[in-house]
Amino acid sequence: MDEATEHTARDGLALAYPPVFADVSEAVRVRLRATRWWPALRWAARGACVLALAVAALALLVAWEPDPGTAVEMTLLGLVAVTAAELVPWATARSLFLMIRSQGEAKAVVDEDGGRWTTRDTDVTIRWAMLPRYVETPRLFVLLTARRTGTGFAYLPKSGLADPAAIDRLRAVLDRNSART
Repeated sequence: MDEATEHTARDGLALAYPPVFADVSEAVRVRLRATRWWPALRWAARGACVLALAVAALALLVAWEPDPGTAVEMTLLGLVAVTAAELVPWATARSLFLMIRSQGEAKAVVDEDGGRWTTRDTDVTIRWAMLPRYVETPRLFVLLTARRTGTGFAYLPKSGLADPAAIDRLRAVLDRNSART
């Protein structure tokens, strides 16, 4: 452990972790679930699918002359709507992961002031006022901004802590400075 890492480890909880797609994907899904628009988009896509399937059924069953072409088009349109909506988390996570992976291992220090994340080319400090909420999952702590429009989050993988007992200490820091949602 170099002198700078040793110093920060004494002042706060130190984490070191490689970029892992599963972590990024889980963090993106948590962020999306915490927004107002994501559940509405998913329900709208499902509703569009049901409506398209109803039109397809009407085109085949109710019309004097069944129209299989319209039925196929409507069925495909409904499936595309649902598929597109369900691919948003994966596509977002993939895009974000490619950027994160290019930076290599991340190091984070979390203390009473906030968090500091460093990678090969970045050094970012975020105070608790910017991340007033968090969600705990079995793998991560996902820190969220106050805005429910989907902007801003950070994640801390539990596997990044050197000592598994530090998970409780990290949770205590988060509970003191951020609201669990």
